[in-house]
Amino acid sequence: MSAQALLEVHDLGKRFASRAGRDSSLWVIRDLSFSVADGEFLTIVGPSGSGKTTLLNMIAQIDVASGGEVRFQSEVAPINDPKSLNPGLSCRIGYVTQEDNLLPWRTMLQNVLFPLVVQGRLNDETRARAEMLIRTVGLAGFENHYPHELSGGMRKRASLIRTLVYDPPVILMDEPFGALDAQTRTVLQEDLLRLWNLGRKTIIFVTHDITEAIALGDRTLVLTRAPARVAGEHKIDLPRPRDIRGILTDPKFIEIYQRIREQVQ
Repeated sequence: MSAQALLEVHDLGKRFASRAGRDSSLWVIRDLSFSVADGEFLTIVGPSGSGKTTLLNMIAQIDVASGGEVRFQSEVAPINDPKSLNPGLSCRIGYVTQEDNLLPWRTMLQNVLFPLVVQGRLNDETRARAEMLIRTVGLAGFENHYPHELSGGMRKRASLIRTLVYDPPVILMDEPFGALDAQTRTVLQEDLLRLWNLGRKTIIFVTHDITEAIALGDRTLVLTRAPARVAGEHKIDLPRPRDIRGILTDPKFIEIYQRIREQVQ
């Protein structure tokens, strides 16, 4: 692993206990290794059931690994010991899931500020940062709206900046735009890149969409079917800032897409 890596995964494995009629445990991930540099936007693609969400859960210390190692800076995640888990590593790892998980009884602004309130960090400076993020993603004017009054895309934007507002060094994203229509998805991809450029956080973004993986990432990992390992690694050498709508016809994009598609299949 690189000495400059912010986060390292080495020979990681995850298995689930055997059930009735099954003689052995099921390995979902086995011997999985990669590293992520500080400020890198890493995208991960793979077949359905290849353990992508399970991988993020282990990195976030929501779930324990069965073997191997996850190291964030100098801290190593526990193995086979759920009681030793530290979910989110004391707010150093943010997690944007497939669902927006906004609290329905709180307004959009209250939802965005909620992590700061819980952490005891709400002050003039952090509130100003929240307001800047709200403006950046086009939610200004909707601060007092409740989640049921917002569109799906607006709720997803609020969910995203709710994670960014407390400024974690690493952000995990699990197919956050998967349930949206194509137009809204493209707009949110543009919003995400705009937000990422503000601070260049380290992002690990899981998706089943090869186009999305290339459009967003600095590098893309392709996972095998379960038990998941790294089948391939692809550097995305498309210039930034990215034109999400325009790169689809770029010869480099087409070449990378074809290489990744061959490995995914």
